[in-house]
Amino acid sequence: MALFTLCRAYRRTSIFYALTLAWALLFGAGVSCAREPSDSNASQVHLNQLPKEAKKTLRLIKQDGPFPYKRDGVTFGNFERRLPQKERGYYREYTVPTPGARDRGARRIIAGRNSEYYYTDDHYKSFRRIVE
Repeated sequence: MALFTLCRAYRRTSIFYALTLAWALLFGAGVSCAREPSDSNASQVHLNQLPKEAKKTLRLIKQDGPFPYKRDGVTFGNFERRLPQKERGYYREYTVPTPGARDRGARRIIAGRNSEYYYTDDHYKSFRRIVE
């Protein structure tokens, strides 16, 4: 019985990895077996270099809202593994409005549980740690 359960779990895991790989290949995300990124390897951006919309979003994060977008504050999965690996739920994502965009746009701030903040303007392809 235990072997049957183990085989079922393995099959579900294999399907998950196959679907993840297919998603990455379809949408152009690179699949990499590189080492886990560290904060020292992440590029940085100083607070005064951010667009004004990002500064406003960061203020809202620090005062716990109110947030203009329904998905602000949802768990960021870090599936691309471009941020340091942490347990699920460690990172939250917030929209940085893009002037002229008809949707949420590509800009986000990712907030870590220990008050570290990352900015992306290319929808998770790259991140820069915000230095205050």
